[in-house]
Amino acid sequence: MGFLDAILGRSKPVRPDLDQLFGLPSAAVTLQAGPGFLPTGLGSVCFASVEGGAFNRVQQEVRALLDADTGRGGIPVEFSQDAYGYTWLLARQPPEDTAALVNDLHAVNTLLQDGGFGPQLLCSLMGFRDSGPCSLALVYLYKRGAFYPFAPRPGGVEQRDNALELQIRALLKDDLRIEPDLARWFPVWGAPGL
Repeated sequence: MGFLDAILGRSKPVRPDLDQLFGLPSAAVTLQAGPGFLPTGLGSVCFASVEGGAFNRVQQEVRALLDADTGRGGIPVEFSQDAYGYTWLLARQPPEDTAALVNDLHAVNTLLQDGGFGPQLLCSLMGFRDSGPCSLALVYLYKRGAFYPFAPRPGGVEQRDNALELQIRALLKDDLRIEPDLARWFPVWGAPGL
């Protein structure tokens, strides 16, 4: 950061640290012991789609890598597109194997980043559910290098349980790097894996 940046109040952006994803298994134990949220075995990666052969090759590599995983029980990786034109990759693992799911998410992010598509990566998430109708996602913001909890209210309405999100933030502060700017806790309505 230069002198002019300091005077103008600009800060250096946080570099993505994909190894932060490896904190998710520890966070899953904390969520289970505390409010009783269990992993669903579903996780996803969201990225802006790009046209071209290089991107198609990377997408095929991702599919080949994750579909070859024998622990998946023959369930293929699913790609989908949301209403905003973003591509979502949904990965599945047994709910009790959070480490394998995290490895899948890390591998996808790494393949995209190493393929030159790091700027297209938006977020990754891992889904959780309590014994009732409540769901929760821990969302990793690629460009911020931090997580935030996203807790939609049950019932199909697009409302968030802000109190639960703040409770989860306080609970996980020692397990994960939490995004301090609440304005960056974007809703991910209908995200695969949620």
